[in-house]
This record gives sequence, C-alpha cells and structure tokens, in this order.
Amino acid sequence: MAFASVPTESKSQIKKAGSILVQDNPSPKELEWARDLADRWRACHAYPINTFQATLRTKLRRYPHNPIAAQRLKRMPTIVDKLKRYPAMKLTTMQDIGGVRAILGSMNDVCKLSGEYRNSGRLAHELIDQKDYIQNPRSEDGYRSVHLIYRYRNKQAPGYDGLRIELQIRTKLQHIWATAVESMGTFLGQALKSRQGDQEWLDFFALISSAFAYREECVAVPRFADLSGEATAVAVADAERRLGALSMMRGLSVAADAIYSSRGSGKGWSYHLIVLNSLQRTVEIRAYDRDSFRQAVADYGRAEAQAANGGSIEPVLVSAGPMDKLRRAYPNFFLDMDDFVKIVDGMCTAART
Repeated sequence: MAFASVPTESKSQIKKAGSILVQDNPSPKELEWARDLADRWRACHAYPINTFQATLRTKLRRYPHNPIAAQRLKRMPTIVDKLKRYPAMKLTTMQDIGGVRAILGSMNDVCKLSGEYRNSGRLAHELIDQKDYIQNPRSEDGYRSVHLIYRYRNKQAPGYDGLRIELQIRTKLQHIWATAVESMGTFLGQALKSRQGDQEWLDFFALISSAFAYREECVAVPRFADLSGEATAVAVADAERRLGALSMMRGLSVAADAIYSSRGSGKGWSYHLIVLNSLQRTVEIRAYDRDSFRQAVADYGRAEAQAANGGSIEPVLVSAGPMDKLRRAYPNFFLDMDDFVKIVDGMCTAART
C-alpha cells in the first residue's frame, strides 16, 4: 500500500504553513503553498493510524456487542478552526490529525480496553497524554469519551516516528450523542461540536449527555450535577419541547435516508471518501482499495478546496470496514440521528408521564 511519506520540509516550515492558514488575507501564492504542505503533513499520518487500527481490531475481537473500530484523517477546516481557537497550538504538535476510534457496548468494556492500552508494556508507542472525559465530562457541552495520545514509534518504519496519534474510546451511547451533536450542528450551520452556536442547543445536548451519564452510572455533567437522574430527564423533556428538537431531527433523518446513494458496497475497500451536501441532503461515497490511497488523499484535497471556495459540502476520508459499519461509525455524515431520537423520545415520554 503506497502511503504518503513525512514531508521533507522542516518542522518550522510546517508550523509556518499552519500560521498562514489561519491568517485573514494571505497572498494566493502563500495560501497555495501552505495548503499543499498542510495536506501532505496530514496525509503522512495515514500510515501510523493504519497500524494503530490493525492493533485495535485485533483487540476488539475479544469484546462482545459488535464493537467498531474506525479511523480518519482530520478535516482541514477543522484543523484550521482548531489552530484559530488555540493560538498557542502548532500544526506540528496537534494531537488528533490522525485519529483512531473504538466504539464499545458498555462502560465495562471501555474501562477494560482503556486499561489494556494504558498498562500495556508491549506497546511500542509512547503515551504522552490522556484525557478521561467520562470521569470528567466537559461542563460546557457534556462531551464524554476517553482520549489517549501517543507519539508513534515503529522500528520497521522509523520515518514516521514522532507523529502524534489520538485513540478515542467510547460507548455506543456516547457515540450516538456525539454524532447527533455533529449532525445537528451541520443542519443548523453552527459549530456545536466546537462548543460554538446557539446556547439553547448547547444546553439541550449537555443535558442529554448528563442524562446518558446517569443511564451508564457515570459522573454527571458538572453544571447539571445538582439535578437527580429523574430531574435531568424532566429538564431534557422541557428543553426538547421548547426547541421542537426531535421533530426537526426526524424530518432531517427521513430526508437524508430517502435520497442517500453510494458508489460500491464497500466490500473489500480500505478507504471511503464521504461527501455530505448539507443543502441538498445528499451523500456521495467514493471507495478506494488499499493501493489507491494517494488518489484518495488527492480527491479529498480537491473536495476540501471546493468546500473552501463556497461549496456546501463536507468531505471526510475514513476507514471503518464494510458499508454497514461505516454508517454506524459516521452517522453524522449521513445526517442519521434515528438512534438518538428513539432514545431521547423514550426518555421524554417517560418524564412527561
């Protein structure tokens, strides 16, 4: 498989590219240079996340409830937005350009897998940071997941040593919540995932996260910790009534499902470029085999350039296995909130009776 090599430019040049990307009015020549280098810097993370995913898939075979392993290269608009929001951050030290995710059936499984990685003396990679957003949920938005940050090491491919990879471990319930936040953010045109947007929607999702935490017997979202589980469910029902949230989500999901189309069944493919058109509510999927990674990255870059020039599309390059697992791993790119709607609807119905 032809993976992209680490750019030969110096780290200072890569940092400079990141600085240019966040400028308001860089020259066209500077911007073209910066985008090219940033694209190549992102692409080189595919090799380490591929080896991380292979190890993860092996581990997940021992877990019940059809766990999912997925990987993705971070979208360039998200990279740029993160650099803007955190001025001290550099492109070379961003921890989640290459991301691997495990989605498990229970909190016990999350704890078990997290422990396997944290306590593994056989893992060659260096664990340089960890954030447990399940034991310490983000108070602003209620985000919950375990993040383990590694500095990559591989004697067989030392050229990639030092690249940073983020492993996220979460339950299916936490995943349903997180992807619903992204889907609704796309529909509303607000960066809810980045804790930006209408406060009512941010509060709504944070309340639901706290209710989900009670369901999983975990720590409540701090700003709602004074509410009992029952009181949290009532607050969710009240917020849902004010927003008409579930009706909006139902209509969105039906529209997306009705006109969803794909190219290829996904069987035997290694990478998929998902292109969501949020205005037309269409999803296009392009499948690539193991030997076509460079083409996949090139197509990804072209789709992002189209989006940067005003196109109403959101592309992402991912790997999650067959098509059914692809949809389960990335429902936000299919505007699919059915599971979220069913769970919250049941919660609201119970709270109102």
